[in-house]
Amino acid sequence: MDFLRDIFSPPYPAQLRPEVERLLKELIQIGKMEDFLSEHPGGAFNYQCRHIRAIQIGKRLDEIGGLPMMEFAHRRIRRSVGAQLISHLDYCWEGVGKWTG
Repeated sequence: MDFLRDIFSPPYPAQLRPEVERLLKELIQIGKMEDFLSEHPGGAFNYQCRHIRAIQIGKRLDEIGGLPMMEFAHRRIRRSVGAQLISHLDYCWEGVGKWTG
């Protein structure tokens, strides 16, 4: 059911679609190339070993459409990166908006 809702009633205004698509594409790239978590802080990762840009994207998605937007993004990212990496995004986004993973 979420699949059809995502297609016909996405949780963002139509004029923001290009930005949302760009952000989702960037999140997928981060997940596949760098991961959302690291074993060590530094570089692209904060002191909690969470990917800094992925957190920034999560905050922007929250600004665009709150928790429904983040859940929409989560479903889209999961289809591309799989269950293990999506669990890393869950932890990475902990504390962003109303995200509870």
